Amino acid sequence: MGSFQVLFVALLVTAVAFDQSFVDAKFSKSMYFNWGASHSSILGNGDDLQLVLDSTSGSGVQTKRAFLFGSIEMLIKLVPGNSAGTVTAYYLSSTGSKHDEIDFEFLGNISGQPYTIHTNIYTQGNGSREQQFYLWFDPTADFHNYTIHWNPTEVVWYIDSIPIRVFRNYENEGIAYPNKQGMRVYSSIWNADNWATRGGLVKIDWYSAPFVARFRHFRARACKWNGPVSIDQCASKSPANWWTSPVYSQLSYAKKGQMKWVRDNYMIYDYCKDTKRFQGNMPPECFKPQF
Repeated sequence: MGSFQVLFVALLVTAVAFDQSFVDAKFSKSMYFNWGASHSSILGNGDDLQLVLDSTSGSGVQTKRAFLFGSIEMLIKLVPGNSAGTVTAYYLSSTGSKHDEIDFEFLGNISGQPYTIHTNIYTQGNGSREQQFYLWFDPTADFHNYTIHWNPTEVVWYIDSIPIRVFRNYENEGIAYPNKQGMRVYSSIWNADNWATRGGLVKIDWYSAPFVARFRHFRARACKWNGPVSIDQCASKSPANWWTSPVYSQLSYAKKGQMKWVRDNYMIYDYCKDTKRFQGNMPPECFKPQF
């Protein structure tokens, strides 16, 4: 091996050794059950998770550590058949009354009806930024990739690498943005039949229980939260903080086209268009370009 190749390999090994953004994220190593562990399980080599809801309890997991910026992804196969009244959740959240949160929630439905994908974002304890979508595939037939990409410039929700929503940072204009609190990753399945399906009109059919959601390939390519010192460290522009690269500051033309297709054809609710709900006093970010 030539001297250049030796040097290249050495640099590569060093970069991997010191890059703190790549987390060994098998469920068995990086997560623990925070409720309902008795009838849920981590299977195989630790990279398969099964969460169960029955008449006695739902279940959930959370990461052992928190993150600030990066890319969080999960392969999910949703509850098949009559899933009305159930919610399968996959989200990032900090703690406390002024918490930040970035949500994917999957609202079940009766057999033959589509799932509703419910997205939301909380900043300093304030949410009410819901956008909802149907899907262009059957999310119960196979595993699909759901990714939250979060950096100092924007939050992007992806499904199978297709962006469906963007929330941009306008903090300098007085609009709060989630950039000062580390967030853990959570997944759960629970009984939400008071609101999840047709506003609570359709209840859970417990004869269809147990309801099982399956998860694979959890990966957190993200900055580890080590307290307030991470606010600047995780936002600084450096090769290790790959999420701060200009390429991730805005969607490409092609990605914008994909998102427009989703929003034109599958979006069913946008809080920024619900003037009745806000009585004309719309949230300020609704007047800002997000894409």
